Amino acid sequence: MSIHEECGVFGTISPRPGDVGRLAYYGLYSLQHRGQESCGIVVNDDGVFASHKDLGLVGEVFSSEALARLPRGTMAVGHTRYGTTGASVRSNCQPIEVNHQKGRMALAHNGNLSNAARLRDELELSGAIFHSTSDTEIIAYMVTKERLAAPSIEDALSAAMSKLEGAYSLVLMSPQKLICARDPHGFRPLCYGKMEDGTYVAASESCALAAVGAEFVRDLEPGEILVFSKDRVVSRREHCGKVEPTPCIFEYIYFARPDSVIDGVSVHASRLRAGEILSQTHPVQADVVVGVPDSGLDAALGYSRASGIPYGIGLIKNKYIGRTFIAPGQDHRLDQVKIKLSAVRDSVAGKRVVLVDDSIVRGTTSGRIVRLLREAGAREIHLRVSAPPFLNPCFYGTDIDSKENLIACRHSVEEIAKIIGADSLGYLPVEQLGALIGSDHCCNACFTGRYPTPVPTDTRKDRFERKLSEKQNQ
Repeated sequence: MSIHEECGVFGTISPRPGDVGRLAYYGLYSLQHRGQESCGIVVNDDGVFASHKDLGLVGEVFSSEALARLPRGTMAVGHTRYGTTGASVRSNCQPIEVNHQKGRMALAHNGNLSNAARLRDELELSGAIFHSTSDTEIIAYMVTKERLAAPSIEDALSAAMSKLEGAYSLVLMSPQKLICARDPHGFRPLCYGKMEDGTYVAASESCALAAVGAEFVRDLEPGEILVFSKDRVVSRREHCGKVEPTPCIFEYIYFARPDSVIDGVSVHASRLRAGEILSQTHPVQADVVVGVPDSGLDAALGYSRASGIPYGIGLIKNKYIGRTFIAPGQDHRLDQVKIKLSAVRDSVAGKRVVLVDDSIVRGTTSGRIVRLLREAGAREIHLRVSAPPFLNPCFYGTDIDSKENLIACRHSVEEIAKIIGADSLGYLPVEQLGALIGSDHCCNACFTGRYPTPVPTDTRKDRFERKLSEKQNQ
């Protein structure tokens, strides 16, 4: 088991009609690393919504014909999904579209509500009928419910935010406005920029702004609501400062693209720093430092620079494997790691190798990578991990839902090294996490167990599917 990405959200509003669907398409391409299960785009053409969404990668879902069918418009929202609540089915594809008495709405969401089960129960008891098992639909219902009495869509969103707990960065489109919001803890990133023609763009990461030629303006503050209309941008801060911001530290270690800057901190620089810390806390005599593509590469470079051990390209990733890759059945003795990664023999044969990766979950993948390097002739392999050991589930969007899946909960560091076949193993010290971003104010609950919000009793990804099945069998 490897850690799966979050989701990516994208939104744009233009002062005049244009090909905003294609703009969203390019933005989603740059956010593909945040989710590979499904994707979708909704275009607003003078209040008329048109959409296309399906399971698969951006390039698979949006053929040239599918893009051509999207109309020109002034607004669009897009989404790439890896779901941490709800199964990978088409009904859970985003953006979610809602028709209600006060108009239409399209919503794209990155994060995970920690009080989703309670809110869904309350909504169902009041008559709500759910068409998906995603917690994003819960947010849509909450906003729609508040909109019946609120004077504006942004007032409805603000009222709904008072009842939401957990992680959410949202891009919401109404017939006249594009609205962005970030939860008061700031778990998930969200920023916006502006293009030369006056078009505004909002996205999960700054790399998406650069991809479409938008100049970065700033990150949304934790708790902030940003309202874009054709003639102005309004910031609402009634939810700002209610709690201590705790951005997810794993965004910097793994999720985000290295060329992104989140809350003023370069992701690339934070990973270099992780490698430097590892070289100081877990030094070793070696001949070459090798990173596991992709998020282990920057930390490996940092380790190399700080230790003086040469950096080498020891592993090559097959970049052409998408979700259409069909894994062989268990009766086929084919290692999937060998399909996705290959070792560069000239870089590792006969050498003592420092192997740098971003995390260890079950240890299965790490063991296969170590074996891959052994088969390529590596004499010694010393694994260094740019995160502390995973000891707790995450309720805010990371796909870690049970302690029973975490090897660090069952074995010591020495035992894990033996299990995966490494000569030594060293993790980033948990007390050094703050050094990656220059602040100790971050969410590190998956490592420490200190959760910023109340935790749910049922954390299974398929909990809503299970509940539905139980009702049908009654």
